[in-house]
Parts: sequence; structure tokens; C-alpha cells
Amino acid sequence: MDIYGGYRPTLENILDQVLNRFKEVNQLYQDQTGDRLYEHLIGRVKTEDSMTEKCQRKNLPLSPYSALKKNRDSIGIRVVCNFIDDIYTWIDLIDSWTSTKIITKKDYITNAKPNGYRSYHLILEETFPYQDIEGNNPGKYYIEVQLRTIAMDTWASLEHEMKYKHQIKNPEMMGNELKRVADELASCDVSMQTIRKLIREED
Repeated sequence: MDIYGGYRPTLENILDQVLNRFKEVNQLYQDQTGDRLYEHLIGRVKTEDSMTEKCQRKNLPLSPYSALKKNRDSIGIRVVCNFIDDIYTWIDLIDSWTSTKIITKKDYITNAKPNGYRSYHLILEETFPYQDIEGNNPGKYYIEVQLRTIAMDTWASLEHEMKYKHQIKNPEMMGNELKRVADELASCDVSMQTIRKLIREED
């Protein structure tokens, strides 16, 4: 069964539109300030297998309604920034978009997860000229946005690689080491932010 009920092409179209908006905002900001607001930008529509697994894990019916309404991450975007301040600049910019409503904010930068994970997560609700799962046209769709620095993204990618692809004999020790590295990278992020501030003060 198609967990998206034929909505996947619509999700792909929305993903393209949202990615293009982020690119346009970044280009406008760069034209105005000379600085980029992200190092790289990626997006995806969650695979059917991943969405099915998530529905099962949350004891939700395996239906398009669960995939598109109960879960809010069928469309996902990751914005990888050079500096911590750029993340909060993005949040302010997104908050100013009249067509977009921020449903949830989770600040795992100020309040890191116990394992050391740092990132800022947003769930956006936006209206698009497509019918949604409730029959509305234009319809409402959700987009998950993750904002990270390069250091945060590197740690998360490597942690995922090691955690899910290897049998770890001493998980507690490995967890402590990963947490230590995450804290060190966070300290580097703060130092880099301070250096940029000092450079700008000299200009």
C-alpha cells in the first residue's frame, strides 16, 4: 500500500517550491550583506518505508491521513549554516513569512539532547494550491525544518553512521565519548561565532 495515497508527486512539488524559496532568501541576503545564510541546503520527502515505520512506532493507522496529518515530517528540509547566529536569523526570517505558520519550535542548541545532539527544529504549516488529505483546495501541508551549524551536522551524521551501522560492544563508553565530542564541537561553534563578531567590529 502507498502510505501517501498518491500524494507523493504533490509532496515533491511542494519540496521544490520551499527549497527554491530558501535559495531565493539566501541570495537576497547575500546580495544585501555579502554573507551567505547557509553553507548547504538539502531536502527530501520521507520514504514510504520510513513513514510506515514511524506510523507503526506511534501506533497510528497505516493511512495517508496518518502520514500527512498526524505526522508532520513527510517533507523535510535541512539548513546547514556556518555560524550559530545564522540559525536564529533564519528563524526570524521564517517567522516573518506571511504565508507560513510556525507550529512548533524545538531548540536543541540552547538545550542539547542528553546524547549531545544539537539542532533547531521547526514544524511549518503552509497553504499550497493543491488538495490536501482533508479535501481542502488550496490545502495545508506541513514541512519540518532542521537548522544546524556545520559542526552540528558533522557530529549528527557521524553519530548516526556509527549508531545504526555498527554493533557497539561498550555503548555506554561510546555514548560518553560522543557526548564529549559534541560538547567540544559546540565550544568551537561559540569560538567561531566570537571570532566573526570581532572581525565585523574591526570593519
